[in-house]
This record gives sequence, C-alpha cells and structure tokens, in this order.
Amino acid sequence: MRIVVQRVKGAKLSVNGDKVAEIKKGLVIYVCFENGDFSHKDDLYSWAKTKLLNLRVFEDDCGKTNLSVSDVDGEFLFVSQFTLAGDVTHGYRPSFTMAAEKKQAETMFDEFCSLFDGERKYGRGVFGADMTIEQINDGPFTLIVDKRY
Repeated sequence: MRIVVQRVKGAKLSVNGDKVAEIKKGLVIYVCFENGDFSHKDDLYSWAKTKLLNLRVFEDDCGKTNLSVSDVDGEFLFVSQFTLAGDVTHGYRPSFTMAAEKKQAETMFDEFCSLFDGERKYGRGVFGADMTIEQINDGPFTLIVDKRY
C-alpha cells in the first residue's frame, strides 16, 4: 500500500467538469493498493487509518507541526491513484505490474474509505475515472506513507 499525503488549505475534485468532492483544510490522500495487499488488508487498513488520523502535520501556536487532522478539525479527500505503483527503474515508460488488479483495488479503496465514516468529514474520488483535482497546497507539505508485506 502506497499513500501520498498532501496538507491543503482546500481541495476540489471533479469528473467531466462536475464537482464530486470538496474539502476545506485537511489532507488530500492519494492511495494505491499493490499486489499482495489483499491478503493483509485488515492489518493495512488498521495501520493506515491510525497513521492518517494521528499524523502530526499541522502547526500549533508555536509553529511546530504538533497537531493532527483531528486536532484541527480537518477533512480528508481520498483519491485512488494506481500510478503510485509505477516503476521507472528500467527505461522511461512506467511499469504498473506492482499495482493490484483493478477489481480488487476498487473493492479495497471502497472498504478503506468507509473506515473513516464517522471519524472525519471526507470526500472521495471516483475509482478509475479521469479526475481533475484542484488543491491549495499548504506548505507545501507532502509525505510518502507506505507499508509493504
């Protein structure tokens, strides 16, 4: 599982010009499931949920990154992005052989997003769609969070 987290002041996601999701201050979370993740999905879900809810990436009154998305009443925008599994170690065209199979990845993305029901306000992209994402990066502050089995 690979996740890229970006701290934002706001973000909007559209498909074919129609707004699908919008958040205010919070985190845009790009998620990619890889081969082998399905057999460890419960552990991955638990680990990632705890990590995302508790990442201290927002500044406190002293300017230190000591606050989590929960501390600042922030929101999440989840975006499925299989290209995070892209491998460019050989040649110039990315290989996506490490990305989970589409149907399995879609199921996992749906399950993963639903873990946050009642935890934080969130929006989500449309799996497999060509999406346009407008975001106001804050910092910028970007992290790569991944766990492999």
